[in-house]
Amino acid sequence: MRNIGKVALWTLCFVLLPVVAMAETGSGDGGSWGYALGAGLAIGLAGLGCGIGQGLTAGNTTAGIARNPGAAGAMFTNFILGMVLIESIAIYGLVIAFLLQDKI
Repeated sequence: MRNIGKVALWTLCFVLLPVVAMAETGSGDGGSWGYALGAGLAIGLAGLGCGIGQGLTAGNTTAGIARNPGAAGAMFTNFILGMVLIESIAIYGLVIAFLLQDKI
């Protein structure tokens, strides 16, 4: 538990260090780092969530086909439809990241 606290503290220091450096220069911009952080989080979390979803979907479909090979056709159709819907979420995250990047 003590190591988790150290990691959290150092992560907070590394996240806040650029903010302090920008304050020292006195740039009038001020708000662009939030857009950059939002764009990175949008694509990062969308990719993470979609990767987990695709892994679970592929694993469960493979297990289902292994248990009942006769239902492979119906399962494969649902598998492809599920993958398309999961991938659309990643595309939404990419679009949001591009929209936020244009504001920088």
